[in-house]
Amino acid sequence: MSAAGEPVSLEQLRHRLAEGVPAGSSDDDSVRRQWWAALATLQEDFLLPLGAQQGVWMASPLPALHEPALLQQLQGWVWAPAELGDLLQAGSPLLPPGVSTAPARAAGGFQRLPLLEADGTDPLLLVLTPRLQVAMALLGDPGQRRLVVRFDPPTLSAALSLLDERLQHTDPKQGQRLRQAIQALGPLQSDEQLAQRFWPRLAERLAAMAPSLTLQPLVHRSAAADATAASGPSSELALLEALTHEVRTPLATIRTLIRSLLRRSDLPELVRQRLQQIDGECSEQIDRFGLIFLAAELQREPPSEDQALARTDLARLLEQLEPVWRQQLLRRSLAMELRCSPELPPVLSDPARLETVLGGLVDRFSRGLPAGAVVRLSLQPAGARLKLRFSASAAVLVEPGEAAAAERVGPVLSWNPGTGSLQLSRQATQRLFHSLGGRLAERAGNDLTVFFPVAQA
Repeated sequence: MSAAGEPVSLEQLRHRLAEGVPAGSSDDDSVRRQWWAALATLQEDFLLPLGAQQGVWMASPLPALHEPALLQQLQGWVWAPAELGDLLQAGSPLLPPGVSTAPARAAGGFQRLPLLEADGTDPLLLVLTPRLQVAMALLGDPGQRRLVVRFDPPTLSAALSLLDERLQHTDPKQGQRLRQAIQALGPLQSDEQLAQRFWPRLAERLAAMAPSLTLQPLVHRSAAADATAASGPSSELALLEALTHEVRTPLATIRTLIRSLLRRSDLPELVRQRLQQIDGECSEQIDRFGLIFLAAELQREPPSEDQALARTDLARLLEQLEPVWRQQLLRRSLAMELRCSPELPPVLSDPARLETVLGGLVDRFSRGLPAGAVVRLSLQPAGARLKLRFSASAAVLVEPGEAAAAERVGPVLSWNPGTGSLQLSRQATQRLFHSLGGRLAERAGNDLTVFFPVAQA
């Protein structure tokens, strides 16, 4: 406990875990990929092979474990933001109708505890079983991020002491339950070779993880932006960022396993087709939630007119992306048409970031269309700009006013009760395109246009 009588923060715990570990040099996106791979490695390669066993786990700011067998066997405690309760109430647009909102311990094997402002929102996980004990955390300033994984008993003992001190101050009853659960494990065996086996497996998994467009860093926050976000009401955005990362974690694991199966030559053709469909759905959702995360990051940035844009061949970019989008739409029984005027000049934008945001716009535009509709994209000159227009076949145009049925969910998301679709809000989408030099204009019905400035010779 601090000298002022404040409870131990989880940020203090992360720094204790990092003692003696070299400083990091990763950006946030890179270190998050390491976290996802470490979670999958820990669960699939180390915990599950141990079979049924007792144990406890502690995590923040969301449950890190996602293997059902582990959640059923182990007792858990999760320090989560208070806003999480509001977002998961019955009737919330983040939950489909009929989903139970029973206490988390009954549904997923963990007890929820309040997250304090000083705790931060970086992920943290401790797991204790009779045969394996480990602590994992992310921490560090922008550009100096790092993944810390500790197996050594002295560090784990110090971490548990800090958590016990925290619970004695904030929730003595839960502190007693945690101590009893740890004592019930009996003598703990520590494998001295565990770290030597863990890091090579983590490296193999990272190498096998196929990259996703929105796993690339699209928004780089400055120190001034971090200070602005910390001083403002950013807890909702921080929670949204954490949620999107946690959604993508199991999806990335599923996709990695599927792609390892697809390398086999003895698969029946029907099985191969089904696996390819699942792979496509996983990739689509990983990219979709990644774009939501990036929109939340951008929302926390202060407005700036200083944009680093470059000459971008938009027509060529659209032609390169057309097969990917066509396949994506085909899974929803939608068709696609692309028409580009000849000899179009380049525009000012950022091709790497634009590729991702345009993919998100295709998803957002097509999500409410019925099967059989045709998504039409056209690119043509419009004075000193190029006009990229999205439209749908006339038979499925919605009536004026239907587009306004979407309800905003915070500063980034909107929710359409009629279709059950959760997507980026119009304001968040406009800001994304503004950061890329574009201007989004959305009319009533299925019709929207993005204008990009033509690059000077």
